Formats: sequence, structure tokens, C-alpha cells
Amino acid sequence: MKKLMILITSLFFTGLFAAAATANDIKVGAIDIGHPRARAMVPGAKVGGGYLELTNTGSIDDRLVRITSERAATAEVHQMSVANGVMTMRPVVDGLTIPAGKTVELKPGGYHVMFMDVAKPFKEGESIRATLTFEKAGSVDVEFTVGNAGGVKSTSPDGHHDMGGMDMSKPQ
Repeated sequence: MKKLMILITSLFFTGLFAAAATANDIKVGAIDIGHPRARAMVPGAKVGGGYLELTNTGSIDDRLVRITSERAATAEVHQMSVANGVMTMRPVVDGLTIPAGKTVELKPGGYHVMFMDVAKPFKEGESIRATLTFEKAGSVDVEFTVGNAGGVKSTSPDGHHDMGGMDMSKPQ
């Protein structure tokens, strides 16, 4: 009887973890979209960050060319980098390429979604709807799950709450 209970409990938790792992995964064309998430924003903040993984399972490159959300006046993919001790963040011009057979991770400190001119800051526990448009795969609605303000694991800052010293100029 004890072995049966252990087996049933193991199967239950295996199913629970498998469901949780795939709950936020979406597919459009050859693009798999994994784990869309955003950080909660402090009251009065006007910009928020979004993160996800984009995997191109196809044999040709695709590009993320547009992001829209009712919660933000504009949304763009930005790239953050540090050169000579200066952190810069700029929009990605002409879309973000997702190479065939590769995964591009949008995360703090690198590529990420910038939700700009947000009227109502994102709150922990809610979902932010956005539409991602790919050059070849087409458009798909995605829900970014909002975690706490520091809820995305990273060893580098994302700069959304402290942008001091950053060069926010548009690319030349």
C-alpha cells in the first residue's frame, strides 16, 4: 500500500510539473515562444520589461518585427550592452532575427521587450497581453505573467528601475 501511495504521489507531481512547464509555451509557424514574463512596476513608472525565449524550429531564419500591447503606447525589442564601463540600451532596428534551429533568449541585461508609456503599471500576479508579429510565422497573442519587481533571475541589472548613466540615444 505504501509503494502504491508513493507511485501515485510521484505521478501527480510529475504531471503537475509538466503542466507548469508548458503552461506558457506557445507556437506560431516555426517559432516556439517560451515562458513570457514581465516584472512588476513601481507606482508611477512608465516603462516595463518583458522577457521570453524564441526558438526557431524551422530551416530558415525569421524575425520578430513588431510587438503591440494595449497596456503600452509602444513596445519594442531593445538590446542592453556595456562597453567601456558605460551601459547602453537601444531599440533593435529592423526586427530581431531568430536564426533557423536556434533559440534567442530575451532576458535582463541583453535583448528584452520594452513596454513604454505604460498608463497603469504592471502588478504582480496579473497577465499582460501582447501581440508578437514575425516576418514569416505571422502574428500571435501572448500573455506575459507578471512576477515581482526583482523576480527574473539574473546576474546583471535590467536597468528598468535605475537607468542612471545610460545612453538612451537612438542608433545612428
